[in-house]
Amino acid sequence: MSEAAKRARRRPVLVMLPVVLFAGLAGVFLYQLMSGHDPQVLPSALIGKPAPETRLPPLAGLTTASGAPMPGLDLVPGDGRVRLVNVFASWCVPCRQEHPALMALSQDPRFEVVAINYKDKPENALAFLRDLGNPFDALGTDEAGRSTIDWGVYGVPETFLVGPDGTILWKQTGPLTPQSVEGGLLPALAKIAPAKG
Repeated sequence: MSEAAKRARRRPVLVMLPVVLFAGLAGVFLYQLMSGHDPQVLPSALIGKPAPETRLPPLAGLTTASGAPMPGLDLVPGDGRVRLVNVFASWCVPCRQEHPALMALSQDPRFEVVAINYKDKPENALAFLRDLGNPFDALGTDEAGRSTIDWGVYGVPETFLVGPDGTILWKQTGPLTPQSVEGGLLPALAKIAPAKG
């Protein structure tokens, strides 16, 4: 077989290669679209595992409703308390969007709402909470962003439900919404602390 004939036989294969690659990619995208998987939901390797022990200093100048200094975060897993741990920053637009949900959740007596203020300037965090209200029972500052590595935080905001035994039961990546609270947080909470009423 001549060299020209060999090249002529290879051309259809090379011409079909882009078509095959495109069809493969289209198949992957179609599968993701039809699977019903929410691309906003990122899996967490920490679900079902102990929450990291987290001790962070308080935000200077932040006070409780009674006027006492707001405590820093002293989270020791397994101390019998249920906590909703929110990671937020004043520079984060979705954190501002989710804040009304946190204010509402702070009224639920089944858990404490605590926070890690992530890579933020203290004066900006104080202004954020003074403008929008303070839903937190404790708040630790993490200006360097080191403590959130142990929590597997992708970005802010992120929220974790920690059970009384210290196990992470639920995680929300991105802002809390009425849908994520009703469809995720409250069902997870009901398994360990049923609503009274």
